[in-house]
Amino acid sequence: MRLRPLLAATATAALALPASTVGLVAHPASADRAGTFVPGAQLNPDHTVTLPLHRGRSGNQTVWFITTEASDSNHAQAWGTSVSAKLSNARRTAAVQKVSIDPDGTVVFPATVDFSPDRVIVPGPTGFPPAAAAPGAVGNLGYSPLIQLPDGAVVNAPHIANDTGAADKAVALDRQAMTVRYLLTDGFARGNQVVYISTEASDPGAAAIEGVTYAPNLNAAPFAGGDGTDSARASLAAITNGQTGRADPQRQGLNSALLGEGDPLNVLAWLPQQGRYSPLWDVHLTQWAPGQRPTRQTEFAHIEDLADSGRVIGFPDGPWGPSGFVVNCPIIARL
Repeated sequence: MRLRPLLAATATAALALPASTVGLVAHPASADRAGTFVPGAQLNPDHTVTLPLHRGRSGNQTVWFITTEASDSNHAQAWGTSVSAKLSNARRTAAVQKVSIDPDGTVVFPATVDFSPDRVIVPGPTGFPPAAAAPGAVGNLGYSPLIQLPDGAVVNAPHIANDTGAADKAVALDRQAMTVRYLLTDGFARGNQVVYISTEASDPGAAAIEGVTYAPNLNAAPFAGGDGTDSARASLAAITNGQTGRADPQRQGLNSALLGEGDPLNVLAWLPQQGRYSPLWDVHLTQWAPGQRPTRQTEFAHIEDLADSGRVIGFPDGPWGPSGFVVNCPIIARL
């Protein structure tokens, strides 16, 4: 079930929630204790990451962007990213925009982002689903963070700022040092505590909840339910009715996040450096079935087992599986 039918586009009294809140899981005292996957990424004590910034253009606009994954190791080294070979499966689809490169090395994007809208997010009675939501940034026609270079390689290159403004989660841009400080989100992957960044979603409701750019073209990435090496996607479970209570050790879920208790602690199926990893997460909205007591989950495979036994179901009240939208959430580090 897509989020769009559940959300009103506007609200007369909108509560502006923070774009991200601390996830209430233990963080390392020093970034040196973290296994960072994106070269050049520096974890900061304030739940942000400092990333290298690149300058490009789209039409007459200057575009500031980051790079997090590339489809092969040579381009990963050139762009300072991790490798996600699965991104090559998105080549020649609407999920990528083909870029050109000026003689001076400037990347020229056919489309960029309108960062000027005001983000709206109003929690529902139990947090999720929200009563109203609207994204704070909208991709222009043809925009995707995935770019196909002239040689055919695919790079994940989300736009962070341009003449219309900056991403809601971009805390600070330093155009002299060519860095951006960006809010992190806590989650789990393969039983490991991880931090990732969210940059785009293919559904407007999801984009509003995440505080990221609405980029519908991402939904053309092959393919819903595809988690293997023949797909550009990987699987993510987002709990919709988890345990609430800011200090509860079992706390988790979109409901808890929208109530202002912390990050939703989504469960990602793979880690970078695994062949089935992709930053394009095929979201499985997951709710605990009636009568079940929510517990914190940290492994996607265990949630699959819970679905097989009927303890969790799809939201709302349907079979468990892909919910019809994608979020771009590159994993930055394992903690």
